[in-house]
Amino acid sequence: MARLYLIRHGRPASTWGGHDEDPGLDAEGRAQAEAARDWLLALPTEERPRRVASSPLRRCRETAEPTAEAMGVTVEIDPIVGEIPTPKDLPAEERPAWLRKAFQGTWAEIEGDLDYEAWRRAIVERLCACGDTAVFSHYVAINAVVSALSGDERVLAFRPDHASITVLETDGERLTLVRRGAEATTGVL
Repeated sequence: MARLYLIRHGRPASTWGGHDEDPGLDAEGRAQAEAARDWLLALPTEERPRRVASSPLRRCRETAEPTAEAMGVTVEIDPIVGEIPTPKDLPAEERPAWLRKAFQGTWAEIEGDLDYEAWRRAIVERLCACGDTAVFSHYVAINAVVSALSGDERVLAFRPDHASITVLETDGERLTLVRRGAEATTGVL
């Protein structure tokens, strides 16, 4: 079984619903990215990731960069592990309210022009094919994986803290949750 590490990005310079749609990390977020790198590199050699993948968004790329640099690899950008897609016609200023509503329900209840249950399955399928990889992603995408693997249909099944590391295993066809990462003491809501 190959190990995968699903890492939430470090603390961004602005929060969701802020004016910057693609913020980078603040000073604490950069320190969290370095701590994630140090944790991953401290693993026994046979458990360390060999690849680094990231959402295209800046906060994830900046969290992934210290690990990739230390490993001497390039960050592979993968939109599948990006943020949950917003409905096409939803104005940006309405995204926070849309997310809050989504967080209160199940994957089948999310309103929009996308099949969010299929989006969740696509993330799990992609991770099944990613052996020995550190994947830097987002709060909702990590919830998609954890909820699918634990059989929980709620959108908000887990509150991953910034730079928390969730451990997964795959045989190339099935994905297994080994350990959830650290949970945030305060919620996104």
